[in-house]
Amino acid sequence: MQVQLFIPCFVDQLYPETGMNMVKVLEKLGCKVSYNTKQTCCGQPAFNAGYRDEAKSVAKKFLHDFNGDNYIVSPSGSCTGYVRNYYDKMFANSSDHNKSIQVNNKMFEFTEFLTKVLKIDNVGATFVGKATYHDACGALRECGIKDAPRQLLKNVSGLELVEMKECETCCGFGGTFAIKFEPISLGMAQVKVKSALDTGAQYMITTDVSCMMHIQGYINENNLPIQTMHIADVLASGW
Repeated sequence: MQVQLFIPCFVDQLYPETGMNMVKVLEKLGCKVSYNTKQTCCGQPAFNAGYRDEAKSVAKKFLHDFNGDNYIVSPSGSCTGYVRNYYDKMFANSSDHNKSIQVNNKMFEFTEFLTKVLKIDNVGATFVGKATYHDACGALRECGIKDAPRQLLKNVSGLELVEMKECETCCGFGGTFAIKFEPISLGMAQVKVKSALDTGAQYMITTDVSCMMHIQGYINENNLPIQTMHIADVLASGW
């Protein structure tokens, strides 16, 4: 199966190993992976900040960068959710409307693609430790992704997966929200991390590196005994 990669900004600039690990898993499962080096942002940061014209310009480039019939797979529920939920509205009554619908139908978050398209819930990974899962807002609320990551993690050899009480609570990042409302954002991170620590977990796993970056910053600042991980890094372990 031919697969196109969309690598979000945070992955490209801060967590490139997560993108490489996603490729590792996809290729192991028989996918032929391609990466358009001309790709840039999906436009979500500009859109969320109120710069709708600029966001549309970036989104138009995205449509042309991913023009074709192959699936588009991304290690981000946030970016996937944005493309799915807003491109169709953004390009309504325009010459790019049909193209936006085509892209919407091809766009998948990584764990969703594994379980829904490839029909796989065990990739043969091994990772020893106790972990809890954080439902990132983009994946949960915009893509409806809840079970797929848990199915995959439960089949990782050596991994003990435990649920935390605040698994669906926002971590407080929210893009520019973390900058504009720093005290509230940090308070939300505190609640999230405490909930994870209460389970005795060593790792907090999620689908979005933006959440990871925010939560790990709070963890590091307070010298807490837990570490964030992207699910692609877990699924690429042990083989």
